[in-house]
Formats: sequence, structure tokens, C-alpha cells
Amino acid sequence: MTAYTKLEQRFTRLSRLSDALGILGWDKETTMPLGAAETRGEVIATLSVMAHTLLTETETTELLAAANAEQDALGVWQRANLREMRRQHAHATAVPADLVEAAARASTACEVRWRRARGENDFSGLRPDLQWVLDTQREIGQAKGEALGLSPYDALLDQFDPGTTQTFIDPIFAEIGAALPELVGRAMEQQDSRPEPTPMDGPFPIAAQKALGEKLMRAIGFDFERGRLDISTHPFCGGASQDVRITTRYDENDFSSALMGVLHETGHALYEQGRPADFLAQPVGQARGMSLHESQSLLIEMQVCRSDAFLRFLSPLLCQTFGDQPAFEAHNLAAFLRRVEPGLIRVDADEVTYPAHIMLRYALEKAMISGDLALADLPAAFNDGMQRSLGVCVPDDASGCMQDVHWPAGLFGYFPTYSLGAMTAAQLMQAARGALPALDASIENGEFGALVSWLRDAVHGRGSVGETPAIIAEATGGPLDPSIYLSHLRRRYLRD
Repeated sequence: MTAYTKLEQRFTRLSRLSDALGILGWDKETTMPLGAAETRGEVIATLSVMAHTLLTETETTELLAAANAEQDALGVWQRANLREMRRQHAHATAVPADLVEAAARASTACEVRWRRARGENDFSGLRPDLQWVLDTQREIGQAKGEALGLSPYDALLDQFDPGTTQTFIDPIFAEIGAALPELVGRAMEQQDSRPEPTPMDGPFPIAAQKALGEKLMRAIGFDFERGRLDISTHPFCGGASQDVRITTRYDENDFSSALMGVLHETGHALYEQGRPADFLAQPVGQARGMSLHESQSLLIEMQVCRSDAFLRFLSPLLCQTFGDQPAFEAHNLAAFLRRVEPGLIRVDADEVTYPAHIMLRYALEKAMISGDLALADLPAAFNDGMQRSLGVCVPDDASGCMQDVHWPAGLFGYFPTYSLGAMTAAQLMQAARGALPALDASIENGEFGALVSWLRDAVHGRGSVGETPAIIAEATGGPLDPSIYLSHLRRRYLRD
């Protein structure tokens, strides 16, 4: 066998370990009893070290070096696969195995502690475990930064969005941040000049909400032969190749939060179910990065499922599910689901104020990684930031700095990909409308096949064969342009 063929076999084994970790992680968030947390942490840490060892051992390094001489005999996808193998290897070899094990233990323990601490509004109880997570992530960022020639934060960011750095993000966020105050103010002024939306009469039984969510998932294109829907404290998409697990959380007094959460995670799941079949177990077959991943969830949730066309499709389904009421008329749904109002909770934020939540978390996590913000000062810094950026007073830490699972899970560097994804989603949707002139009519009829097919060609099926900027440019005709996102917001929220 050639060196490249041997590498493919090795990375297939790595993929199998990743799939096992994915299912264990899903189970930890959905069905695992709390008493099993310590043992589960040990299992996850052991498998993480096994994967790290396989990726970093001498034979892998030697095979990568030998495969360089074989590149001329490889096709486009194989060469891209070799590039991605090298990238993963560079990240892994920068971090010693004992640090990988410590980080896995820390995040597992802290996630479990977070669930209890958040419910009890107990930041002081969470803080020791969160400090453990932060310390390990700082060490990882420092080690990878030195190996890759990046700052510690950029090295952590590169794990989630290859090639993206603060120098790319900062001017984009500055442009969005400069435009937001006026946009939010004008949107709220126009909103206040119109009648209040008719309130929706609940309760909305959880079983009915779940049935509606699954019906819409099927309509949009989710394959239940290769995935499932469950409940967790924090909605997410995970699982394994050909076994995509998504979750939501339900409130009998408000169906919209769970429904939009399901639709958001369905966008992620479509990406996972649409990855290139011939390379599922190879690095080149993986989703390119989290800004593209978030673009798929936000394209479905925000661009499609809050559009006028979709709400006309949704209206009769709500009547069938929960009983006929005036509040389910499409124009009222639009007023309700597109209401602009600064609020506490990121996952419930409207489309216009959402970037402010992300930019705050981006600033805070950079400061924590650099050491400029001590963990003890995080609650006050978070509260001050919410007051400055959104004019919102944070009543407690549970709805403040503890509301998200990302930091307890060790996901430092993930948050900016949400807003980068929202911008990418707007740009992709503009391109899809150009390619599919009847798209809105199809959405109104509950027909999503043409859109999903376009996304399969433009994004899902591309895997990691190209870098993120190249995939965006090929799909949309140009680089990521925040002005397209701002234009989308103005069209939707500043109607005369």
C-alpha cells in the first residue's frame, strides 16, 4: 500500500473513535444519570487520549512525510484530504497527551456541574471547575499558538473555523457593531407604531410540539433513518456519521422557542447528512468549519423559517396541531417571531440584536484567554457588557454569564462563528434565490427539495475540499460581505 492509503486507513480509525465520542457526548447531555458523570468523564478522556495518540505517534508523522512524494498521483479530493490530515496532525502534535486528557476531564466535570449550578444560580459553585477548564484551554491555546504561529486565542479559534483569525473577524464585527444601534432603534420605532401581535393561547402540549417539529424536519429533508430528535438542557446537534442526533427543550407555554430550536438544529443536521459519502471517514469529508455549519442552521431557521413564505406554510399546520386561533395567521406570526426586543437570553434573541450577544462573548472570552479578565470578574464584566450593548439589566448569573454551555464545555473560540454564520447564511440565501427564481413559492408550498439540493452542491457535498473563503466565493460569487447581511436585516425589519 502507498503511504497515502495507509493514512486513509489510520484516519478511518480516528473517525470511528470520534463517532464513539460523539454518541457518548450526546448521551451525556440527554439520558446519562448524574451519578455516572465521573466514570463517563474517565471514558471520554481515555478515548480522547487514544485518538490523540493515534494521530501523533511516529508512524503517522512518517506516513505524512512519505505521502508528500505521492501527491502528483493523487486526485483533487485526495490532495485536499492530505492537506486536512496535516492540519489535524499539526494541531494534535502541539498538545501533549496529558493535557488532552486533563482538558477532557475538566470539560466533562464542568458541564455536569454547570447543569446544577445554573439551576441554582450558583456561580461560586461552578467557578472551581470552570477555572480548571479555562486553565487547560489557555495551555492548549498557548501550545498550539507556538506550534502554528498564531496567538493563543487564534489557535483555539482555528480548531473550530480553520483559517479564521481575529484580524479577519474584528473589522467585520466593527462594521456590524457600528450599524446595529441605529438599526435596532429604527426597527423598534416602526414596530411600536404598529398594533401589538395577537397573543397565542396555550398551553401547547409537549407531545404535539414534538410531532409538529418532526413533521417539519421531514418536510425540510431530515432523514430519520439516519438521525433522531431528543431533549436536552441546551439544544445541540451531535452524534456520529450516519447517526445525527439533534435536541431541543420544550415549554408548554411557548411552542416557538422549541420549534425554532428544532429548525435551527435541522439546518446543522442537513449539513451532516449531506457530507460527501465517499469521504465520510476522512478529514476532507468533514464539515469545513463552524461558521459554515452555523450558516446552515441559520439559513434554515432565520432565512427560510422566519420568511413570509414559510409562515404562510406554517400557519395552517399550527391550526391543525394546536387548534384554530387568530394568532396563527401568517401576518401575526411574522410580528411575533420577528419582534425586535433586547433581551437577556442569547438563544432567544431576535435576529437584529443577536450579534450584540455574540460580540460581547467574543470580547470576554478573548480577555479570559489572554488573562486580562479574571474568572472571578466574569459575572460583573458580562453584566456591564449587556447593559452597554443592549441596555439590559442582568438579574442573576444563571441568566447572565452561566446561560450558555460553551465555556463550561471548553468551547473557547466558538462564539464568533455564530455571527459569521449568520452573515454567510444571508449571502448564501441571496445566491440561492438568484439560482432558484421560484424558491419562495416553493417554500410557501412546503417544498424544500430544490433548496436542499442547491445546498448539497454548494456547501454540504463540498466537505472540506476547499477552504471556507473558497467555498463561499464559489457558491455566492464573492467573498463574505457583511453589507449583504445588513441589507437583509433592513429589508426584513425596516419596512415602510
